[in-house]
Amino acid sequence: MAISATVIRAKISIADMTRHYYQDHSLTLAQHPSENANRLMIRLLAYAVNAHEDLQFTKGLSTSDEPEIWLKDLTDIIELWIDLGLPDESRIKKSINRSQKSILYCYDDKSFAPWFKKNESKLTHKKLSVFKISDKNATQLESLYARALDLQINIDESDIMIVDNNTNKTIEIQIEKVL
Repeated sequence: MAISATVIRAKISIADMTRHYYQDHSLTLAQHPSENANRLMIRLLAYAVNAHEDLQFTKGLSTSDEPEIWLKDLTDIIELWIDLGLPDESRIKKSINRSQKSILYCYDDKSFAPWFKKNESKLTHKKLSVFKISDKNATQLESLYARALDLQINIDESDIMIVDNNTNKTIEIQIEKVL
């Protein structure tokens, strides 16, 4: 019997001073059996940083033809493709070719440097932005993990403050733009 996904419910209130986006979202995330809490929380953070009323989580790890998160227009054109991790060259090309804009959120300090050195020439495309989340920040983010989340997320450029309304815990993280 296959292991089923864990359902995570998240209420997030986003105040993005950079984009002047202020909105509440009620989200249901399916945590794939192979997805750890760290990755799920990075996925939620990527959603919050790029929040839009039509932004959607996809099947993610369950399919290789879709990103983790995307924004599609009414004609089904992919306006924004958001991926996580350290993808291979074919995945990077797919994101660039199939979307109007592609964003990659990288994590795992130990693996990032060799991956970046190997792929740097493939990452310099005008439609692609690459961001790095340090292990320290990823660990802080993971500390908020719960099956029911209630978060206030304040964004100002690359500085992000997250308040967990369930525990009154506050963390501050920063996302580094690499390219």
